[in-house]
Amino acid sequence: SDVCSSDLIQTFGALNGAPADKVADLRAEALVRLKAYRDKPPADFVPRYLLQMQPDQRYAIVVDTQRSRLYLYENDRSQDGRPRFVADYYVTHGKLGADKFVEGDKKTPVGVYHVTANLPKQKLADLYGSGAFPLNYPNEWDKRQGRGGSGIWLHGTPSDTFARPPRASDGCVVLTNQDLDVVAKNLQVGLTPVIISNSVEWLTLDDWQSERSTLNNKIEEWRQDWESRDIDRYLKHYSKKFTSNDQNLEQFAKQKRQVNSGKDWIKVKLANLSMFRNPGKDELVVVTFEQDYQSNNLSNQMKKSQYWIREDGTWKIVFEGAA
Repeated sequence: SDVCSSDLIQTFGALNGAPADKVADLRAEALVRLKAYRDKPPADFVPRYLLQMQPDQRYAIVVDTQRSRLYLYENDRSQDGRPRFVADYYVTHGKLGADKFVEGDKKTPVGVYHVTANLPKQKLADLYGSGAFPLNYPNEWDKRQGRGGSGIWLHGTPSDTFARPPRASDGCVVLTNQDLDVVAKNLQVGLTPVIISNSVEWLTLDDWQSERSTLNNKIEEWRQDWESRDIDRYLKHYSKKFTSNDQNLEQFAKQKRQVNSGKDWIKVKLANLSMFRNPGKDELVVVTFEQDYQSNNLSNQMKKSQYWIREDGTWKIVFEGAA
């Protein structure tokens, strides 16, 4: 049964003969683990954030800080990239909760991140257990919101760890070494998304597909309007709050008008598109793709990142730059 799973046995087993000063931590851990088994997400629902993974992103991670739970999803290519639940694990996070803002606030960030490195045990202090996977916090959106700090990792536990209450780290997401070793086999440096939320929102597959289609249609409309060389149609996709490379919307529009005046034709192809909804309070989607741009006087290829935000009832681009 669920209650007899190894996830709970390792906690309740430690309660037997535990020192008095550790019992509170053990009890807090045990209660959160038990609640996770009693209150599982609906089997036919998916996290709202995993709108679309690019084909070579094999897995994605979603962390729910309120549940102290990490969910591993596979990119099911046989089902048009539908996120398929693989497993979930108990984690601890920041001592003072989530929504990190400044260095040293002992909070875990909320947002869309990616694994940037694989640090083996041999190169780490015992604090990090069997390994560590740094995340790209702060991301572009964090910087725009004035959030700072660094050193947010997925990592293991020290060898002498006796208990891990739900809030126990300085901001990192921490698993048991045994669980980290399993999860690590599925992590791809530079590719695997790690989405951290205060409380995961779940969607039915129909609602998930609807949100995904809406975003895909808006991106395709943007691409077609760029090709049309109708600069007003193209610029309507950009938010009033848009910034890119130290340009605001007015400066960006002026530059685009100048560039387009020398174009006889434009062709734009997009490949390896990913879309991840930000779990923060803003309606925001992080989009990345490989862009192949061709025109009568310029050809280039690049990996691009865009942040789309809901504005005046529709999706618009609030940031754009090289990924």
